Amino acid sequence: MDAKAPITQDVLTIPRKLSDGPTNLVGLSREAMREALIAVGTPEKQAKMRVGQIWQWIYYWGVRDFEQMTNLAKDYRAKLADNFVIALPEVVTRQISDDGTRKYLVRIAGGHEVEVVYIPETDRGTLCISSQVGCTLTCSFCHTGTQKLVRNLTTAEIVGQIMVARDDLGEWPERGAPKDETRLLSNIVLMGMGEPLYNFENVRDAMKIAMDSEGISLSRRRITLSTSGVVPEIARTAEEIGCQLAISFHATTDEVRDRLVPINKRWNIAELLDALREYPKVSNSERITFEYVMLDGVNDTDEDAHRLIKLIDGIPAKINLIPFNEWPGAPYKRSSNNRIRRFADIIYKAGYASPIRTPRGEDIMAACGQLKSATERARKSKAQIAQEAGL
Repeated sequence: MDAKAPITQDVLTIPRKLSDGPTNLVGLSREAMREALIAVGTPEKQAKMRVGQIWQWIYYWGVRDFEQMTNLAKDYRAKLADNFVIALPEVVTRQISDDGTRKYLVRIAGGHEVEVVYIPETDRGTLCISSQVGCTLTCSFCHTGTQKLVRNLTTAEIVGQIMVARDDLGEWPERGAPKDETRLLSNIVLMGMGEPLYNFENVRDAMKIAMDSEGISLSRRRITLSTSGVVPEIARTAEEIGCQLAISFHATTDEVRDRLVPINKRWNIAELLDALREYPKVSNSERITFEYVMLDGVNDTDEDAHRLIKLIDGIPAKINLIPFNEWPGAPYKRSSNNRIRRFADIIYKAGYASPIRTPRGEDIMAACGQLKSATERARKSKAQIAQEAGL
């Protein structure tokens, strides 16, 4: 396989414009917005300036009504309203955990639903967003993986999740108020439903909008993309997004990883690590995060810890140890606290940061690996899930 060939999936992505409706400006690149404005009569000499004005209204001020875009002429605002919309996913439910975690179930085109999670911390606020409806990877420890892949999300649906959360947090600036650099939503992680690198173009374009300095304006160092190991797209991520990278690693042998993360059968641990060694050089990232879910009796031995250290030798890295978040019918159990601490200590003594992630939002099924929209849920028994996991 050509390492530079794009990796895609044969799944439908709903277009931005339906045949009988106006174009949604959310999700359009600056150039695409310029072309759309010219197509409805905006003079070419004015188009770039108009894009800049509209862009700020949408992505900096959070305005959804063209009539509020007061630096545009009234007749031009009317023309915009006749031809365009500023549309976001619909919030179906909003739950708040005892620990302050917020989970949103949002509805997108076609009536499908995805989940978005906001995690408040003392020094940051992290939004976990989804890139697909469902997931194709069937990782056996992940609740989302038991839901069949339906389709990729569009750029508008991905960036729309960020905007929905900012709405709920009341984080759009007030016009006339002093500029406030304090952010409730300061970080984005692409760790929700789906494999981001199987929807690369839409994820890339959405993150470029999120990073644009005249809008949401998040630093690329505040964005982390998590992949299970779509090796040919890792280099593209470094070159075209340049964000932080996290790897759903979870095992130290191909035998175990084949079972936990089936994509390993296509690109094994050795191929994955070769790609990861190049990533920091191209993206100028400080280090790669290895995510490692702790499964009792599966991947949590001292030997696993020592193997992990040898595998990542030479890669600037930290290891996030994730206590398994159990879900109904899950075929695994969480490693004991003593076992997790012992594993972390071995890694720490080898010179790597090894934080143990505190489960958040478990009471509302918002913790890592638990996301799965109710309307799309496949009703599988524990026996069925265990059989598919090869247990």
